[in-house]
Order: sequence, then C-alpha cells, then structure tokens
Amino acid sequence: MKKKRSLCAALLAGLMVTAVCLTGCGQKAADNGSSGADSDKVYQVGVCQLTQHDALDAATQGFVDALNTILGSEHVNIDVQVASGDSTTCTPIVNSFVNKKVDLIMANATPALQAAYNATTSIPILGTSVTEYGVALGLSDFSGTVGGNISGTSDLAPLTEQADMILELVPNAKNVGLLYCSAEPNSEYQVKVVEDYLSGKGITCTRYSFSDSNDVAAVTTKAAADSDVIYIPTDNTAASCTETIGSIVRSAKTPVVAGEQGICVGCGIATLSISYYDLGYKTGEMAAQILKGEADISQMPIEYANASKLYNADMCQELGITVPEGYTALEG
Repeated sequence: MKKKRSLCAALLAGLMVTAVCLTGCGQKAADNGSSGADSDKVYQVGVCQLTQHDALDAATQGFVDALNTILGSEHVNIDVQVASGDSTTCTPIVNSFVNKKVDLIMANATPALQAAYNATTSIPILGTSVTEYGVALGLSDFSGTVGGNISGTSDLAPLTEQADMILELVPNAKNVGLLYCSAEPNSEYQVKVVEDYLSGKGITCTRYSFSDSNDVAAVTTKAAADSDVIYIPTDNTAASCTETIGSIVRSAKTPVVAGEQGICVGCGIATLSISYYDLGYKTGEMAAQILKGEADISQMPIEYANASKLYNADMCQELGITVPEGYTALEG
C-alpha cells in the first residue's frame, strides 16, 4: 500500500500517543492496588494491532486495562505494535514476539491473527476484532472453538438484523450497494450473508469492492451514484477511510448503514454494533485466565459481545432519515 509521508508521520504520532495512554492506564491500575498474579512473576505479552482507528484502538485499550486490573501492572509487560494498516507488517511483528518467547500474543484484527497463527503453534494466541474465525483461519469444521493455541473474541453482530435495519431506515430502497475491501475475507463473509438475505426479500444488491485505500474514493463514488442505500460491513480499510467515504455519500445524499460504530460515526446513519472496548476487556480477562493457569486455551470457545442499535443524529438529520424507536444516539 502506498503511503504519503504526511500520513506516516500522523500514524507515528498516533502510536506515540497510544503508548503514553497505555502506560498511564497501567499506572492507574497499579495505584488501585489490584493484583491477582504471583508476587514475583512478570508476564510478557505482545499485541499486534493491524491499524489505528477507533474500534481497534478501543479493543487494545480494553485488553490492556483488563490485564493491568486483574494481574496488576507490575506483573505484566505489554508490548503494543501497530502495523500501520499493512497486513504484511503483521508478520515481522509477531515473529519478533515469538523470538522473544512472550507468554501470550494478542492479535487485533484478522490479518494480525492470521500472521500469529502462521508464526507459532505453542505460544497462546488470542484474537479480537475478528469477525469469523472459521473464515479467517480457513477452518472448514469450525464450530465455535478453534482448538490448539488459538481462541479469542469476535466482533460479529447479527448480520440479518443489520440487513433488516437497512429496510427499516430506508423502506423504499430497491438497490443496495455493498461497499467493502476485497482483501479482507471477513468483509466478504459479511457481505455474502447480507446479500443473500436481502436478495431473498427481492432487493437488488450490487457489490462495490476496493482492493485497498487507494481505490476507496472512486469505488464509493460509483456506489453512491447507483445505490439507494449503502451497506458497509465491519471492515478495517473502510474504517480508516470514513472521512473520504463520508464526504462522497453526503454529496450524493446516499445513506450508509454500517457494520460497526466507528464507521457509523464517520459516514453512516446507523449501526447494530458492539462496544470494542468491552470486547477487548473480555479478551484481557481470557488472557489473565490463561496466564494464571486457570484455563486451557485449546478448550476456550470464541466469545461474543452484545450488540446495540445506534444512530448518527447529525447524519440522519442531514439526509432526512427518520429514526424509529429502539435506537440510541451515538456520542461524539
């Protein structure tokens, strides 16, 4: 993926801020005196996060907070590395963790999980912000528990309920555009489920896929012109390009129903979404159990979070969308 120098500088600055925030949270947990670890043990944990955006940042923060609270910050050393949106960078990051023989790896987003999965069969790996583990890891017999050294949490919200929201919020829609990154297998999975469901209701669905962030503007422009409403699944590339997408759909007056909260804040009218902070915190609780020897990762099923109907009040007002009861306004 081609990066402009200014973007790289912004990502580096964001990473420095993230590191400061994580250190501060660890100190806060230590001040609270919360510790469940052995008095002399310091666990080494590596975190590989695909990119910086609100959802993944929140998941990492929740994970760190959970470990610092449960184990005590003096008993855990957490090394957070961000791949700056380049999936190939996840491989050297997780390889460095393997070489350091960390006690556990947390993989934040599907490419990070795939890299960790290929790097080690012995170090425990917990995924988070991963939509469907069977798809991500190519498991034909996945039934809720991966086995081996892999477990984690899923950000999958009920996809048919998201599809129903499209019809509920834009009842006259006949053409639904499905906008997503073709390089993300979990996005393909979500799009297929929603496409099959809406097609069964007589709605015309058209896929508009981009291969990376360089194609987002052109593909979104086409989707906005051709569609009555656009659906964007939980998609890391889309999440990092919401400013571009938002500008285009606003100009075209085309509403977007999003798969997760961060995308909705940037360019959507509504979402059925989870709390990524809570998801990360749950992952941290699982990590603490593994590190303390209280759970066997090979027997730990994938955990899920509850989803809520949320709407973007400013975008709905701008596009003249009437929101029915049962939705909560997004903050920020």
